Amino acid sequence: MAPILRLPDQPEACELCRRQTPLTRHHLIPKSLHGKTYVRKRFGREERITATLWVCRPCHNQIHRLFSEKELALDFNSRDALLADERLSTFVDWLSTKPGGFVPRH
Repeated sequence: MAPILRLPDQPEACELCRRQTPLTRHHLIPKSLHGKTYVRKRFGREERITATLWVCRPCHNQIHRLFSEKELALDFNSRDALLADERLSTFVDWLSTKPGGFVPRH
């Protein structure tokens, strides 16, 4: 029987923009790709399941606007990797100056 894996607890603020607002769980390795051979070879079961970030809806939407699921799994599978992308870091820096309830129009 496989051990029960514990997901990270929800923090008080978005792990990208640091605003205190309702949060969603972003799977750093998209769940839809967990069965793909190239993902299974690169990441163990525990990492596939537990690698998550708690982010606000605007940050979550922006992540999925910018990157394909394959890019997320292979290249942007950590907070640092996501923030290393200038497009996302510029958005996060801008959003961090807005109040918690602010939702940008796209």
